[in-house]
Amino acid sequence: MSDATVDVETSPDGTLVVQPHGVLDADDAVDLRRTLVHAMRRLRPMRLVVDLHDVRDLDPINLGTLAAACHLGDDQHVAVFLDRCSRAIAERLTAAGVPAHRLRYTTSAV
Repeated sequence: MSDATVDVETSPDGTLVVQPHGVLDADDAVDLRRTLVHAMRRLRPMRLVVDLHDVRDLDPINLGTLAAACHLGDDQHVAVFLDRCSRAIAERLTAAGVPAHRLRYTTSAV
């Protein structure tokens, strides 16, 4: 099991913020997917932000999970944004199918 954790909080404007930490690998995929699906299908915020500033790396399963979350958000009428990731992770997310307009505040850190 990896040392990654996921924090969830609601901002004053009602945006649900999911903030994973560390390296997200296959051991973390179920928890991340469960958190995102629960948020969109049960909590149904107007906006869901996945703040990736503290994520050092993502494996292919978690890249796919984040890409699928964007599409699920469209189906559930939840605006999903992936914020503050490194340029390297942003490129991998785009290659995995995340639309460019979902990526905000990309940093130049590699």
